[in-house]
Amino acid sequence: MNMQTIKASVVKFVNDEDGLTIVEYAVAGGLITLAVVTAFTTLGTAIIAKLGKLAACMGATGTGQTCT
Repeated sequence: MNMQTIKASVVKFVNDEDGLTIVEYAVAGGLITLAVVTAFTTLGTAIIAKLGKLAACMGATGTGQTCT
């Protein structure tokens, strides 16, 4: 291999963006997954709170407590 071939190979490697595209998709996929997990965790916590309040209100019937 001569210097011209090595230089051409290095320039081709530096300008190749296919690997970068795969990394970008992996990062985007990870961020989307993180957002979905966070949303479902928050939603799950809110649902548990509402169900707990509903159960407390159902148990309070006939005791004179008001549920709002």
